[in-house]
Amino acid sequence: MWWYQQGLSFLPSALVILISAACVFPYIIGVLLHHVDPLLPYISDLGTTPPERSLFGITFCIATVYVRYKQVSALNPEEPKLLRLNKAGLAFGMVSCLGIFIIANFQKNVIYVIHAVGAFLVFGIGIIYFLVQTIISYKMQPQIHGKDIFWIRFTILLWGTVNLVILIICTLILISLIGVDYIKMQRWNPQEEGFTFHIIAIVSEWSLLFTFIIYFLTFIRDFQVISEMFGIVSQPPMQNSTANFVSKSVV
Repeated sequence: MWWYQQGLSFLPSALVILISAACVFPYIIGVLLHHVDPLLPYISDLGTTPPERSLFGITFCIATVYVRYKQVSALNPEEPKLLRLNKAGLAFGMVSCLGIFIIANFQKNVIYVIHAVGAFLVFGIGIIYFLVQTIISYKMQPQIHGKDIFWIRFTILLWGTVNLVILIICTLILISLIGVDYIKMQRWNPQEEGFTFHIIAIVSEWSLLFTFIIYFLTFIRDFQVISEMFGIVSQPPMQNSTANFVSKSVV
């Protein structure tokens, strides 16, 4: 059995593939048609993605967030504090998914305010979602998974937070230097005012996107022990040499 055939590990895998495709293909098309700057365009400049593909990606995003919620609930039925934290994570995750829908349907050069709200929901609330998941990972170690998973997620969370702060600061600086109209600028000249902050903001935005992708990839191992067909969650074999799994309902 291939790794992506184990449990529901295909969910985070498909989500990562769809997110990557939603950025790579519009970038290639935009560069070929000279619609975007080939050197580090804003992710928002790649707004030619069809709504159908966006909805497809949102479906996997919601499924990943929800299955993660059910997994944590099933493995910790007698931990009220952890269950409350898990519900909060579900709420933050769903709100972040809503942001993806908003970004896909309200381009920044048409209705910037709504697009900015969507970006905040995706990145800002998304970071909070990862914070909740990192805390859950800390509380679930070492019974459910090893300490390495927690530290990996913590490192990714820290890196994502730093990039989010840098992105916000550079955006505010650009608005103060040029005004909100800088949002509509898709081609920049190195001699233009604020060009350095523009480049830093773009690098931070792309780095933040890859932070999300890598974080979701860490869910693959967790989802490999879930069997939706039989309605069970299997506990990783590292916990008990005599019993390879623990079955708990996720429905």
